[in-house]
Formats: sequence, C-alpha cells, structure tokens
Amino acid sequence: MRFRFNNSPLILMPVLMALAACEPSAISEGNNFQRKYSTARKALEAGNYDTAINSYALLIPQSGPLEPRLRLEYAHALLRAGRYDEAGQVSDALASTRKGSDRAAALAVSGAAKHESALAEITAGTAGPQTVAKLRAADAALKEMMALDGDLDPLGAMASRHRDIKVELKQLGARS
Repeated sequence: MRFRFNNSPLILMPVLMALAACEPSAISEGNNFQRKYSTARKALEAGNYDTAINSYALLIPQSGPLEPRLRLEYAHALLRAGRYDEAGQVSDALASTRKGSDRAAALAVSGAAKHESALAEITAGTAGPQTVAKLRAADAALKEMMALDGDLDPLGAMASRHRDIKVELKQLGARS
C-alpha cells in the first residue's frame, strides 16, 4: 500500500500557523540559542558566575516562553556570585508572576538571597533595622516556599535555613 500526499494548502496551513506563532528569534536562532544557553548553564555549574550572569542577561530578552526558567537561573547565578540584593530583586519579580512550584522555586532563591545579604551585614558589624527586615522577608519567603512545594527541599536545607533565621532574629533582639 502506497500513501500519497496531497500538497494542498490546507495541509500546510497548520505547519505555517505553528511557525508563525513561534518567536522570530527562536526560529532564526535555533541551535545558536541552545549553544548560548548551554554555555550559560555550564558556566553556572562550573562556578564561573560572572560568565553565567552575562550569558543569561543576553539570553533572557530572546528566550520567549523559556524566560521564567532563565530568569530563575540568572537569579541563582547572582546569588552564587554574592550579589545577594540583585538576586533577591530578580527572584522577587519572578515570584510575583508565577504560581505553584514555579513560585516556590523563585521564593527559595529570594529567601536564600535575603538571608545571605543579612548574614553579610551581621558579619560586617553593620546589622540594623534593614538587616532585621531582610531576615523577616527571608523568613516569609522560605515559609511560603515550603508551604507551596515542600518537595523542593528534599534534604531539608531550606528548613534548616528557616530555623537559622529564627535564631538570628532573636539574637538581634527582634521577634520572628
């Protein structure tokens, strides 16, 4: 039995509609985008945070539906690079637009970033009301993260961080 395809415009219409729906950059970039993403991801995993940050910053405007994922990885790279306040801002903005597990993942980065920023202030001896505010914001982010998707913390690292924040607030004379 032989199949014969009719080259009718009706058959091509769904394919053309699907292509038209794609982001122009995704069509023209193709493997180039994947290569650039691979470079960013590998840099993040290898601890080359400045390279990762720069790579993600260039990729995000052309990432289309992958933008939330790339923003999360960008925030994570900022966190790892010690740029805590920036990481908190990026992850907070992402969390404000997401729901469920996606929101929980952004809140995990936000909570960790705010906690690390507060710890840096405590270590530097500059802890004050802003430090307490960061610890409270970190506490709220981690609490919500665990409520939304506790499976994101299989080893208990976020729960441990959450407990540490309670202790640090108490040491600073603030109620949690």
